[in-house]
Amino acid sequence: LASVGGCDYLQSTYNRTKSLRQPGSTIKTFLYYAALENGFTASSTFLSEPTTFSLGNNQTYTPNNFGNIYPSYPIPLTLALAYSDNIYAVKTHLFLGEDAIVNVANKAGIKTKLNKNVSLPLGTTELNMIEFTNAYSTIANEGIYNKLYLIRKVENENGSTIYKHKDNSNKVLNKNYTYILSELLNGCYDDTLADYTTPTCLSIKPKLTKKYAIKTGSTNTDSWIMGYNKDYTLGVWIGYDNNKNIARNELKFSKNIWADTMENYLRDKKDNWYTKPNDVIPVLINPLNGKIATSTSKRKKIVYYLKGTQPTLYDGENVKQEKKTDN
Repeated sequence: LASVGGCDYLQSTYNRTKSLRQPGSTIKTFLYYAALENGFTASSTFLSEPTTFSLGNNQTYTPNNFGNIYPSYPIPLTLALAYSDNIYAVKTHLFLGEDAIVNVANKAGIKTKLNKNVSLPLGTTELNMIEFTNAYSTIANEGIYNKLYLIRKVENENGSTIYKHKDNSNKVLNKNYTYILSELLNGCYDDTLADYTTPTCLSIKPKLTKKYAIKTGSTNTDSWIMGYNKDYTLGVWIGYDNNKNIARNELKFSKNIWADTMENYLRDKKDNWYTKPNDVIPVLINPLNGKIATSTSKRKKIVYYLKGTQPTLYDGENVKQEKKTDN
């Protein structure tokens, strides 16, 4: 529908939608699709605490959570995605194997070569906005990939059509998992998930009047937000051409641009969300631990599961819940 590649064409004709920039945590969406496809659920937990990963050959990797905030106890995927927890992401990445996120991203439309390394789920491989937004639109389109195009039709002076874009859609992802993932991404501005920290997009919640799936990502030099509903996908990146570091107080700009743009465009349109697939069921859980909610649960939230993978433990039970690892 639209593409903005700079602030002022008279100052610079460079189109930044084609810039190669690190996407940060926005790439985690493809990791967690792979996780769902490989038996993870919204209730699957990993311990999130300061961690040094041993990689062999005397190499180690020590990622940090944003703001160095850690719960130091196991958290479910519901929270890990809403908070964009880096420790959880790297553990998931290593558990699945380095090919998992690459395979999903490639299916969704990312053609740029992704470096298979331990830091990939934290967005260390550079991508461009056009390609990345296209890949997000595959998830937004319930797993159907459509290659982006700019020209719909060309007519000659007599009104005869000499070119018309041909549909090139291709189903590449599972609709059940895209639905569950979209619902999880909606938690990025859900205030019921606020606990030891807050969801990454909670600051723009007052601006949002419709239901969206959103994911943010940042590096020292890049600030991203990707989001969608059933009809529209919008990607925003801000940063400096000279790779100057972004100040902490500048990170809010991308989120507010996204919220203002999407809400303005959808102002007179209905709130359009996905129809739940038959193989997916809702369960009322305590999202802080992923167990079935009870009358005494601190928090309650409806979360979605593939039939047969829903949690069986009730909030308050201390028996360790094992993560399902088969399809």
